[in-house]
Amino acid sequence: MHRPLGITVSRHIMDLQRMHPEATGDLSGLLSELIVAAKTISAEVNMAGLADVLGMSGKTNIQGEEVQKLDEFSNNTIKRRMARCGYVCVMTSEEEEGIIPVSEGYEGKYTLAFDPLDGSSNIDVNVSIGTIFSIHRRRSDDGAAPFGRRRTDTGEEWQPGRSKAGSAEDLLQKGKNQVAAGYIIYGSSTMLVFTTGEGVHGFTLDPSVGEFYLSHPEIKIPHKSKYFSINEGNYRYWDENIRRYIAYLKEQDKESGRPYSSRYIGSLVADFHRNLISGGIFLYPKDNKNPAKPSGKLRLLYEAAPLAFVVEQAGGRAITGDGREIMEIEPEELHQRVPLIIGCRYDIDEAEEFLSGKR
Repeated sequence: MHRPLGITVSRHIMDLQRMHPEATGDLSGLLSELIVAAKTISAEVNMAGLADVLGMSGKTNIQGEEVQKLDEFSNNTIKRRMARCGYVCVMTSEEEEGIIPVSEGYEGKYTLAFDPLDGSSNIDVNVSIGTIFSIHRRRSDDGAAPFGRRRTDTGEEWQPGRSKAGSAEDLLQKGKNQVAAGYIIYGSSTMLVFTTGEGVHGFTLDPSVGEFYLSHPEIKIPHKSKYFSINEGNYRYWDENIRRYIAYLKEQDKESGRPYSSRYIGSLVADFHRNLISGGIFLYPKDNKNPAKPSGKLRLLYEAAPLAFVVEQAGGRAITGDGREIMEIEPEELHQRVPLIIGCRYDIDEAEEFLSGKR
């Protein structure tokens, strides 16, 4: 079988680093460690139907959701991999109530927010699921000379205890301050899509050699689409502006390319990825279905903000539908929820007119 001889993700990351002479290599190291965790999760997901990793773990997370066994495995894999990598000072996860500290003496200059396994309710029926991640530079002074590293005669080793622990303040930053973000989708193949602010690139895992190869360079989302993704089962809970917009998309009008076709999977990563590649608009608006969740279901730090960074770098846009850009929202708490309308720029601009009452 022919094997790809193209650019690996490791080489791509180093090429990005060489573009910045001032770079220390810490962000490159962080991404590399995260990719190892993704490979581990991918291998476990691929064995889900054979190994005893399907079903519930018997636990409930901070969101009030039952934790799947693969949720727990993915969360622990990322936590353990990153806790002693030396590049992050603090983490937060969908599965944990508070901040996740790193091992003492291994604090770095970045933060990591992640959804370890988005779409996990679809695990048992073999629908694509994924890991979403967001990386910020820490706000607080780490108090260390280059991140606790020192050079010795035999190379580079850790000097423990020279950095300060991170805090929630380091994590609670606007999306526009992200230095990297992306997702890994576990589907018919495993694919990594991420940005460091210089375009969006996709890498597909070759399981025979255990390496991600560049398969989708310089991803650009179409300017306009003919697809929309929304859970229409919540129709009766939407406000009138959302109802009018969806009705508008379904109307026949050849000049504007309507009607749009509905494409909804129910896994955020899968829906977003399809729209990123093929074009589309994804909507999870605020509704009155659950009084405890007036701002919708999706979390800002590790779902909406990282995907907003990706889509904007690909030429798209992400808004809340109530006058705010996702990337401009200052988080107030780790698990803050926001409405999310994300996708092709033309479609988002048009949706915004409806949601603001201008149309």
